[in-house]
Amino acid sequence: MDATFVLYPNMTALDFVGPFEVLGCVPAVSTRFVAASLEPVRSDNGLVVVPTDTFDSLRSADIVVVPGSGYWRELLKDSGGVVEWLRAVHPRTKWTTSVCTGSTLLAEAGLVTRATTHWAAREDLSVRGVEVSGDRVVFDGKVVTGAGVSAGIDMALRLVEAEFGAAVAQAVQVGIEYDPQPPRAYDSIPPEITRGLRAVFDSRQA
Repeated sequence: MDATFVLYPNMTALDFVGPFEVLGCVPAVSTRFVAASLEPVRSDNGLVVVPTDTFDSLRSADIVVVPGSGYWRELLKDSGGVVEWLRAVHPRTKWTTSVCTGSTLLAEAGLVTRATTHWAAREDLSVRGVEVSGDRVVFDGKVVTGAGVSAGIDMALRLVEAEFGAAVAQAVQVGIEYDPQPPRAYDSIPPEITRGLRAVFDSRQA
C-alpha cells in the first residue's frame, strides 16, 4: 500500500511530517511525495522537501495526505493544481485524508461533506457546504480529516487502526512515544490570546 503526501509552497511541515512518521513505521506502507513539478518545495517555515512524483505523472494512490497551510485562503484562490489533482485521483484512492486547513482543499474539490479543520478555518469549510466538526479526527466515508497541525498524528494513527488493526496502531504509537495529554482547545483559552492568534492568521490572508 502506498501513501502519497501532497506538497505545495507554504504548506505547514508538521501537517505531513507527523502522518509521514506514523505511516512510515508500518512495513506494508511505502511513501511518495507529489507536487506540481520535481523542484524542491519549501514549507511555510523553511523546510525543503524534494518531490518523488508530479501531478501529471502520478494518477492513482492508495492513501493521499493533504497538509494545510497558514495561507489557506490564498491557496484556495490558486492551488497550483492541487485541487484538480485531488478531483482526478480521489475516485481511485482507498483513503483521502487531510490535516489542518488541508480540509479546505478537499472541500474546494467537492470531496467531503463532514470534516474538521484548524479552528481559524472553520468558516471556510462551512461556506463550502461542509458540516464542520470540532472533533480532532473525523471519518466521512473514505475521507479522513484531522484538526490543526499536531492532530495529523492522531489522524494517521486512527487511519492505521482502521486499515491494519488496533495492535499495529498501538505499536506505532508506543514506538514513536506519542502519549499526548488532553490538548488545550481553542474554546478554552482566554479571549485575548485567541484575538492575538486570529490577528496573526488574518494578516496572512491579506
